Amino acid sequence: MNKIDILIALSLIIGFSSCDSHKGHHEVQSTFEVTSPIKKDTSVTKHYVSQIHSSQHIELRALERGYLEKIFVDEGQFVKKGQLMFQILPRLYQAELKKAEAEAHYAEIEYQNTKRLSDSNVVSPTELALASAKYDKAKAELALAQVHLDFTQVRAPFDGIMDHFHVRLGSLVEEGELLTTLSDNHEMWVYFNVPEAEYLDYKVELSADKAHPLKVKLMMANNKLFENLGEVNTIEADFNNETGNIAFRATFPNPKGLLRHGETGNVLVEAELKNAMLIPQKTTFEILDKKYVFVVDKDNIVRSRRIEVGAEWPHIYEVIDGLESSDKILLEGLRKVRDGDRIETEFVDPTTVLSHLDLYAE
Repeated sequence: MNKIDILIALSLIIGFSSCDSHKGHHEVQSTFEVTSPIKKDTSVTKHYVSQIHSSQHIELRALERGYLEKIFVDEGQFVKKGQLMFQILPRLYQAELKKAEAEAHYAEIEYQNTKRLSDSNVVSPTELALASAKYDKAKAELALAQVHLDFTQVRAPFDGIMDHFHVRLGSLVEEGELLTTLSDNHEMWVYFNVPEAEYLDYKVELSADKAHPLKVKLMMANNKLFENLGEVNTIEADFNNETGNIAFRATFPNPKGLLRHGETGNVLVEAELKNAMLIPQKTTFEILDKKYVFVVDKDNIVRSRRIEVGAEWPHIYEVIDGLESSDKILLEGLRKVRDGDRIETEFVDPTTVLSHLDLYAE
């Protein structure tokens, strides 16, 4: 065969191929299973990263300057309200108290003498008033000296657990210096951030059922559920403009003291979904982080369609946009077909499909 014959043969092959490629839909010689979305009432558990705080967590600071003479407690110890914790060297303040007592006693004697003279009309009422004022001033200075002495003893303001020491025995502490922190852990405040749309849904539900505030669970850092339920009782005033979230606070009873200030965890919130549209996850595929399904039309032509996914469970998606309950979607063989293919189908009831999955959307 010469070169001209070869060129003619190639031209004919290319021409037939080109014509064949422009024929209607590509026929796929196989039967594919299809199903439809199913609608049902269900629930979803939402997870929120949280920070755990004591209901009361304060800093204990020195109220007077001096040497730390005694420490009556230990780090991590549970202390009772009013229990003596630290003693700052009190000698200077004891001396000031003695001085104030003496001055108050002197002023009292002077006042009593002046009063007797005033009763006998020996001195004027003005002198009596001055003596009385001097005595009142001495009593006030005595009370102030007593307060300063009392400040050398640092006592627990409430029942709680101590943190580590910031000073050591014998240290010279300044007024206002941090000694330790104290946490009341009988109730814990757990903070978590909620998106604006979910906040609005919550407020609508709360308005409809004011008698039942939102109950939540706490997943601890060891992936175990905390034994007590919490209750959402506070929402912060403002949204964070950078994240679009607002902080919720749930209160958890902590009678065994398992939770401590500064821990982390996940708050679990169960939300009811009415008439949710559900499909198997395996019916979807992704293109540029967007989810799609293959919808088979009445002519058995495969068409890709983008969908919006809401809640997720293991093997299950909730579809919030892009599908109707009457649509037929490809169940198997997504990699064997292309957009525009004509296929043979076999319909599988969606209830049967979901029953073979690990269905958590009960």
